[in-house]
Amino acid sequence: MPWYTALGHRIAALWLLKMVGTTLGISGFFFLYFWVMHNPPSEPTVMPLTLLDHWIGVSDEAMLLYGSLWFYISLAPALAKDKAELWACARDAAIMAAIGLAVFWLFPTTVPVFAVDWSQYPALQFLKATDVGGNAFPSLHVAFAVLTAVLLGRQLRSVEAPAWTHALNVLWSLGIVYSTLATRQHVLIDVLGGMLLAGIVSWAGTPRGRLVLTEA
Repeated sequence: MPWYTALGHRIAALWLLKMVGTTLGISGFFFLYFWVMHNPPSEPTVMPLTLLDHWIGVSDEAMLLYGSLWFYISLAPALAKDKAELWACARDAAIMAAIGLAVFWLFPTTVPVFAVDWSQYPALQFLKATDVGGNAFPSLHVAFAVLTAVLLGRQLRSVEAPAWTHALNVLWSLGIVYSTLATRQHVLIDVLGGMLLAGIVSWAGTPRGRLVLTEA
């Protein structure tokens, strides 16, 4: 069976459950995310800047990549071949979100107030009005992008998809990571924290990772 036909079969499997489940999952996450951000138990800590944060310029066009995360993360559950794989995707995403939200609540953080005239960046001006830069560390935007890249990579390998699909997957994920810095929604330390969180969750979600955790 050609790889693209195999992907089509994956998309068709349990499509209604996937659509409803993904919509409810993202909606529920947003509710909790903004509640935690607007109700911190203590004064948020301002995250420090690094040389890379100063080097990467502000980009209005990066908003497209930043917003594309919510379509990108829906691809992994959409390509799940059965209930077991769909459950694994949902489980890993839920665990990662729970850890991230717990950190946000226990250790509130925010990005610095950047000396930027946001009126010069219409797309980013809307983002800044809705997401005020709290819940900075770890960046769940980065964490979800990295976790999705790992899950999609496994799915593409399972159908023997060509190399260009793997390259596109990695580049899309990296583009989203870059956008978190170019939109000034996160700083480098937030990004590294998000990568670490996704790495731990994705490793723990593999059969070998679960075996190691069970033996421990």
